[in-house]
Amino acid sequence: MKWTIRQLLKHRQGGMHVDGTADLSAVKQLNPEIREISPVRVTGTCSVGSGSMTCHFRLEGTMTLPESRTWEDIEYPFEIETDEQFVWEGETDPSDDAVHEVTGEVVDPTPVFEELVLLEVPIQIFSEEAARSMEGKGWTFSSEEEYTAKREEEKPKVDPRLAGLADLFGQSDDEPEDE
Repeated sequence: MKWTIRQLLKHRQGGMHVDGTADLSAVKQLNPEIREISPVRVTGTCSVGSGSMTCHFRLEGTMTLPESRTWEDIEYPFEIETDEQFVWEGETDPSDDAVHEVTGEVVDPTPVFEELVLLEVPIQIFSEEAARSMEGKGWTFSSEEEYTAKREEEKPKVDPRLAGLADLFGQSDDEPEDE
């Protein structure tokens, strides 16, 4: 998805609609946690001025990431909406970070799209199936709700070695101590 400045200047009056796909597979080299990424659908509109272009893009795609507990592949769908401004070379202050300066005669938004996708990668991702099947020898994984419910079901039990001590004071497990 590239446009020459000459092509863009033809759309100065009515704006330009964008609907296509972008191959962003280069993000796999930039972030090794991204195991795969589908072609990203890009839609939006751009308004073209004499020295700049302002676009509203919507990116939709799916990337494959490792599950944080099991490292199994998980499909992670994403939708990104962004407003970007591209300025022809020499038309703006180079220190302005909110603007993408176009070098040469071709506007290529692909590096901007790659950066947006990299920012969309979550720090951790968990699958529901992995959470349900987490168990090992002598332990199981349970959610906060499951743990609380289990604790409420269990009654505190008296250590059998101390059961005779309760008889000494004339109390059973069910009677509260009077003071």
